[in-house]
Amino acid sequence: MKKILFLTGDFTEDYETMVPFQMLQMVGYEVHAVCPGKKKGESVKTAIHDFEGDQTYSEKPGHNFTLNYSFDQVKVNDYAGLVIAGGRAPEYLRLNEKVIDMVKHFFSSNKPVAAICHGAQILTAADVVKGRKLTAYPAVGPEVKLAGGEFQNIPADGVFVDGNLVTSPAWPAHPSFMREFLKIMGAKIEI
Repeated sequence: MKKILFLTGDFTEDYETMVPFQMLQMVGYEVHAVCPGKKKGESVKTAIHDFEGDQTYSEKPGHNFTLNYSFDQVKVNDYAGLVIAGGRAPEYLRLNEKVIDMVKHFFSSNKPVAAICHGAQILTAADVVKGRKLTAYPAVGPEVKLAGGEFQNIPADGVFVDGNLVTSPAWPAHPSFMREFLKIMGAKIEI
């Protein structure tokens, strides 16, 4: 069974953590949800971001999401792919040097990587987007450009694939985001 590393943290976006985590398990992957400084069985608080006509998303308390693996036990060579959840967690997770090293490993090994919403902040901090085309929540677009990436301004339910990298602006993209990630993971789903 292929393993996927799932990176999340406190005040991650609720849907962007729970939905991909469960979808990947549903199709048979072993998914290790981790957060720096936390162990298996501990939880992260999530936030629900919604689009209600304001200038940016609104934020409401979400659920507690229980981590199923300890961050300090991660051995990146054991994983076939990486998923990075969005929300506010990436803004501080990108300050963790081990997180940055993990992300660099997936890119240097050309393993599949999926990042949604603000997850691209971790990619820009890891210096892996130069010359790459990707999307994110629009407010992250300037960071992508400053890091040398080509920001793709697409609808919130869209997805953009550039080689081993799958990105989407926000949780409305889950169906296409997960479908494209599963394709580059080599999954075959028959209906």
